[in-house]
Amino acid sequence: MGETVFPFDDRRDFFGASRGLLATLDPGIVEDGHGAVVWDNDSYASFLTGDSPESVHRSLWRQGGLVAKQGLFEVVPGIYQVRGLDLSNVSFVEGDTGVIVIDPLLSVETARAALGLYRSQRGDRPVTAVIYTHSHADHFGGVKGVVAQDEVDAGRVPVIAPQGFVEHAISENVYAGTAMGRRAGYMYGAALARGPRGGVSAGLGQTTSTGTVSLIPPTIDITRSGQEMTVDGVRLVFQLAPDSEAPAEMHFLLPDRRALCIAENATHTLHNVLTLRGALVRDPRSWARYLTEAIEMFADQADVVFASHHWPTWGTDNVVEFLRTQRDLYAYQHDQTVRLINKGHTGIEIAEMLELPPALHRAWHTHGYYGSISHNVKAIYQRYMGWYDGNPARLWQHPPEESARRYVEFMGGADAVVEKAQRSLDAGDLRWAAQVLDHVVFAEPEYKEARALLADVLERLGFGCENGTWRNAYLSGARELREGNFGTPTMTNSPDVVAQLPPEMFFGGLAVQVNGPAAWDLDLAMRWVFPDHGSTFRATLANGVLTYARDGSGPVSVTITVPRAALSALASGDLAAARAAGLSLDGDEGTLGQLLDVLDPGDPGFNIIEP
Repeated sequence: MGETVFPFDDRRDFFGASRGLLATLDPGIVEDGHGAVVWDNDSYASFLTGDSPESVHRSLWRQGGLVAKQGLFEVVPGIYQVRGLDLSNVSFVEGDTGVIVIDPLLSVETARAALGLYRSQRGDRPVTAVIYTHSHADHFGGVKGVVAQDEVDAGRVPVIAPQGFVEHAISENVYAGTAMGRRAGYMYGAALARGPRGGVSAGLGQTTSTGTVSLIPPTIDITRSGQEMTVDGVRLVFQLAPDSEAPAEMHFLLPDRRALCIAENATHTLHNVLTLRGALVRDPRSWARYLTEAIEMFADQADVVFASHHWPTWGTDNVVEFLRTQRDLYAYQHDQTVRLINKGHTGIEIAEMLELPPALHRAWHTHGYYGSISHNVKAIYQRYMGWYDGNPARLWQHPPEESARRYVEFMGGADAVVEKAQRSLDAGDLRWAAQVLDHVVFAEPEYKEARALLADVLERLGFGCENGTWRNAYLSGARELREGNFGTPTMTNSPDVVAQLPPEMFFGGLAVQVNGPAAWDLDLAMRWVFPDHGSTFRATLANGVLTYARDGSGPVSVTITVPRAALSALASGDLAAARAAGLSLDGDEGTLGQLLDVLDPGDPGFNIIEP
């Protein structure tokens, strides 16, 4: 994590990040309808100037200053971006009668502010289409800030997305959404005070907004590479890129503007193969292959490439170089990790061994501000080999609390460990000090001296990180040790997202909430009718397992009719609210109550840094 010598006199990125600026949001603050601040870019702009302080890695300070540039920018005539109003960018493509919106940010409030900023400079153009490039919430959550559901339902505004978008957008935010959201609070530093000793940047953007997450399902699916369409007079040529940065993702060329949208597969940072918040492990081999394909399909037709984060790259030769370098970045990590796996090395070992070639490392946009070589290598190992490293001594280890108590006892007790950890800290061995103090905190969580010392160690580790998400994780852990659990600042499994669950995923969401032991003795059978989906299911709960079958036969004790409007309340176990939204029961109403009684929803405030 030490600083690498880099050409800080190379100012091309600063030119690119400022190029085409038309206007800024002043002040750069977005509030919700109740006056609560959901985004404050000014809190970064107020201090990210001048030379980096000792508490921030010089390279991350540079990246934070670039990403904090806020405003409406012209990419090329007819294509505009608003950057610095959320973790992601929103792009606007002007058509014959209105404007196409690409990736409307994470929150309704920030998307509405971005559209307002665009219109303040380009006129009050109506939204004529929305494009989601991929299935992550920061690229669809603000959609109801730019278009209303009834406009889409009436067919006036198409919503275009890659095949599989809905399944992946919902499953990621519902099935394990509670755990991902809590961990994302660490990753994005959402609870950190902004400043040189706190939140500086997440590398991909500054942090996540905390407004309302919405979802309007796509009305048009892109199903193949090479698929073309014209929307509001704008020609689009698509390339599917599934199982790359997102399970459902696509690029597209605007040939008449000679502009390529590369979604999130090539940005000005090394990206994640496995994000620290948790996700399915991504496939860097496919990721690299799609970038090769994009070069072959589009590069000679593009004078600019723009993405859903960061600033564009202009000039055909620069576009090709940028995409090739990004391609090689993911391919190299994949190929060399697999090579070393086959030499018998484990993920932890390979993470210490693997270095990028000098030609890759010289490029600013390969730096690990958001992803890192260290955790990407471990993710690739996990993708191929799983959690077990092959050593049977590590096959059946004690869980953290039990291990911690034994470690501390073996090392001579908590006082002795803290004393030795202080010596490690003084000697600069921060990684080891954190490792041993973690055992003390898990063995004796009320031991104030251990908590305080671990917080100091984590803070120093964070201050030395070039990677924004590592810094945020370290400093968030230090904050919780000192001030207590801050919960989950941004929840992406919002009612609007849950309301879009198709029946199969609704049952999947219920199934992962069933408290198995509490349901062992139940034997329930129910018929479920979903009138808005035109489908009927028979669901059973037996042996602690909820199963379902479309049009399933067999006796039931109750028929439950669930309109779409009632899905969100029912999924959260609120029967009264579901009934108020139109849910009806025919038969033994107690059956549904028995099911709801054994649901055990996730805890968005579970502990991370302590047991």
